[in-house]
Amino acid sequence: MPNEPTSDKPIPGGREFAIERETELRTTPEDYWEAVTNGNAAWLWPMEAPEPRVGGAAAFGGTVLAWEPPHHLIMRSEGPEGWFNQLEHLIEARDGGTTWVRYVHSGVFVDDWDNQYDGAGKHTDFYLHTLGQYLRHYNGRPAKYVSVDAPASSVTPDGFDALRRAAGLADAKVGDRVQLTIPGLPALDAAVDYLTPHFLGLHTEDAMYRVFGRNAFGAPVAVAVHLFSPDADEPTVDKALHAWLHGVYA
Repeated sequence: MPNEPTSDKPIPGGREFAIERETELRTTPEDYWEAVTNGNAAWLWPMEAPEPRVGGAAAFGGTVLAWEPPHHLIMRSEGPEGWFNQLEHLIEARDGGTTWVRYVHSGVFVDDWDNQYDGAGKHTDFYLHTLGQYLRHYNGRPAKYVSVDAPASSVTPDGFDALRRAAGLADAKVGDRVQLTIPGLPALDAAVDYLTPHFLGLHTEDAMYRVFGRNAFGAPVAVAVHLFSPDADEPTVDKALHAWLHGVYA
């Protein structure tokens, strides 16, 4: 099982974890497989696509341990003294045109295990939701990616809420249509697709905006944008987000 110990090597200060999720998405196994093996900028962040074979190279110096398209994928990175990080996807077609997925992220956290586990679990839920949104609204469209951290002054108990207030989204709910103005960018006509005390997801016709309230986990608030318009200008979006976030947290 993925949550059983996988090494008897010592891991000083470390403790293994397994984050396991099951979800059903409006997609096919083939489209899900393509989304998680093509480099991921469309829903996660740009990274090296895995070499399509068992034993092939994967991102972050990893290795492909299972390659059975479109049903079973395992990628694993290992380091000294028993350190490892592993991602596993089990994928099955379901009646009605949906796909069932069991996703397991396992590895080792060295410091502040409880906080890291809590944060990683919440991030996992958001990332898998974003994957579902990509497959539903933008499937197959090439993506450009921008990610910007807010200043260190956002690392306060109300850092995430401060951004929601500045964006005029303090009272927004999932399913709402909202208008958002970021100086230097066209006005956004967006739908709220995700909202928890620490995360906010918005999508427009040509982009997904993801807001991470990492202040809750001791890091700056961050905004990531997945851009699907062929003429999307990443430097302009990056510059505008930097200026806006520094203004919010000045």
